Amino acid sequence: MKLFPILAEHFKMDGGACFGVVPKTIWQKFLPADENNLVKLSSRCLLADTGNRLILIDTGMGNKQSEKYFSFFHRFGEENLESSFRKFGYSFDQVTDVILTHLHFDHVGGAVKKGEQPDTFEAVFPNANYYVSKAQWDWAQDANPRESASYFPENYLPLFENGQLEFIHDEGPFCEGIFLEIKNGHTRGLIVPVIDYKGRKVVFTGDFIAQVHNLPLPYVPGFDVEPLVSMKEKEEFLERAVENNYVLCFQHDHFNECCNLVRTDKGIRQKDLFTLADL
Repeated sequence: MKLFPILAEHFKMDGGACFGVVPKTIWQKFLPADENNLVKLSSRCLLADTGNRLILIDTGMGNKQSEKYFSFFHRFGEENLESSFRKFGYSFDQVTDVILTHLHFDHVGGAVKKGEQPDTFEAVFPNANYYVSKAQWDWAQDANPRESASYFPENYLPLFENGQLEFIHDEGPFCEGIFLEIKNGHTRGLIVPVIDYKGRKVVFTGDFIAQVHNLPLPYVPGFDVEPLVSMKEKEEFLERAVENNYVLCFQHDHFNECCNLVRTDKGIRQKDLFTLADL
């Protein structure tokens, strides 16, 4: 198994939204905001080369929405899916599987691109099967007012219509070395991949634990549909993770790629900060 961080984009978002009820006087001590209260984030996807399959986890925002829409996210930097793939010597055509942790635009937008003909769309990874949980698919079909601005049918309906989208119904093995857990606090049916890598378990935390600064139990983003469920899920996971020396790989942390955990008098926190390349 080989693992590579794939940076789809860098962007900014309101700092308060990233930490929910935690006041700015606390979170700005470790993640300073700019003059507009925005903090730097990244869309870090994960590429797993198993030897006979090339599996991408999430795809970033893509580029289908309008410039006005993207202006709300203040994208910056030059890194993108294409440059990240080139960096590690892979092409989009080689991808066999794309696991979509959920269908929010910043996780699935890069899965589909505009076609050559007006009002047509096509898969960015033409030879891949795409996967999402059935619970998340059903949830997205009748989006609630809290999440509706995050779901764009053009990001995922073309995959379903052309037969490339498959559903994950339950937690369990995806393939040898990759197990899929399912969480429900951030949104229904959020997939959290757990990957066997160099004798460790690497957990791609996605929006389950978006940044290292979201490790404390109350630090739940304002986006989560059921924050109390998020806290309960996180508490159970962190206990298991610290006992088994898991590696957490963060999707949206601009400054920190991975960490392991340690038990402290304030709860379970990061121990060492490092990259996948350090393992």
